[in-house]
Parts: sequence; C-alpha cells; structure tokens
Amino acid sequence: MEVNSSFYALPQAKHTSRWASYLEPWPDFRMIMKLHQSFTHEPWNDAQLAESGQRFSEALAPLKRRKLLAGILVQFPVTFLNTAEAVVRLGHIRSLFGGENLILEVRHSSWFEPPGLNSIRGLGYSLAHIDLPTAWNHPPDRHMPTGPIGYLRLHGRNDHHWFNAKSGRDQRYDYLYPPPEVGQMAAKADAISRESDQTYVVTNNHFEGKAMANALELRYLLEGRHPVPAPGPLVSTYPHLQPVTRVEGQTELF
Repeated sequence: MEVNSSFYALPQAKHTSRWASYLEPWPDFRMIMKLHQSFTHEPWNDAQLAESGQRFSEALAPLKRRKLLAGILVQFPVTFLNTAEAVVRLGHIRSLFGGENLILEVRHSSWFEPPGLNSIRGLGYSLAHIDLPTAWNHPPDRHMPTGPIGYLRLHGRNDHHWFNAKSGRDQRYDYLYPPPEVGQMAAKADAISRESDQTYVVTNNHFEGKAMANALELRYLLEGRHPVPAPGPLVSTYPHLQPVTRVEGQTELF
C-alpha cells in the first residue's frame, strides 16, 4: 500500500505506531511512504530539511520494527529536469535516508537517457515506471531497472484535464482503465517483476474509487484469475467487476 498523506503532512510516530498495531494480523502487508512535498516540490533548505528528514525517519521507525516498510517514494514533478543541481538534490535526499529503499518517480524524459539513469543507479534509487498521458517530454513506456524494487504507478490517461492548467487534481486523475488497458498494465507489471527483487503496482487514478476498481482487476489477472474479494458498493458502482470479484464484508455503507 502506498501512503499518500505523508506527502501533504509529515507523518507522526504516534500514528504509524497505531497503523503497525492494526496490521498485526497481516504480517505480509507492506507500505510505501511517499516523501513529504518539501523535499521534492519546494525550494531546498538544508537545515529545515535535515530536521524534516529526522522527523520523517522517526515516524518510519514503528513500521520498520514490524517489517512493514518496503520503501519511500520520492516523487518529483515534470519540471524536475536532469541537471547537475537536480542530481545534487537527489544525493542530499539519499544522505538523509541512507539505509532506506528509495523509489524515484521523475516525469521528464531527460532522466531516461544513460547519463540520468547512471546517476539514479549510482545514488541507489529504484526508478519507477509510470503510466500517464502521452507527451513529448514524458518518460518512455519501459526502461532498464536501476535498483532492486520494481514499481509501476498508474496515474490514468485523462489527456483533456492532465494538460489543462485550469483543471483540478480530481479531474486530472479521473480515469478508469478499460479492460484491454488493464491487461496491458498486468503484462507490464509481470515483465517488471522478472527484473526486480520486489515489485509493487499502485493505482493512483483515485477519483470515485476508480483506482480500487482497476486494482481489483489487476489482482485478478496477476494472481491466477481467481475471483478476488471486493466491497459490495464498489461492485455495484462498477458492475464490470462482477466476473472477477466476490463480494465480502459490509455490503452497504449504512
């Protein structure tokens, strides 16, 4: 599971301790914590970010003790180009989280040529594969692995809103992958898994539960085509899930 709330507010140990307690019955559960936006989307301040890095690391400790933490997602915007200054910034982040698995999401194509890939590999980042609307400066469909973790992050393909500066976040991520595209993503995840020690697939097309619907379809395809458990309201909202799911748990919201 990818934790997105840590991008908007620094996590606290009292909360992650509670999460770890809740997850005791599921020892195979793993979490990816998304790094706070001050590291990736704001001007760099050494002293401030050293303090934030310490606080972030303290919040990770309860998850690490229970072996729930699989890594940290370090996600930059498309404006983050492969420059000497940018590589230094990646190095600073690596120094703050030296022993952690760092997964890097960069959205500009300049990182996917040998110089950029070599820098990412040398700093010990696992470079994420991402699916998003096609553009001249976006990453290629596939790239060579740079680290031990395979990571496929699906943002949707809502071209109209993705490139519209007036569109909000929910509009940009309002996209339901149709079955043929889900099949393509399952095949891509399988190929990535053959090159990696661990592989994670994250659906980030979150609007109105579309991420969960596509995640269930992917799980069905990747786990041997056996119906997977799903909440009744989600299946009612997306009836095409009926052949690949079995309804379990609470069937109504109220």
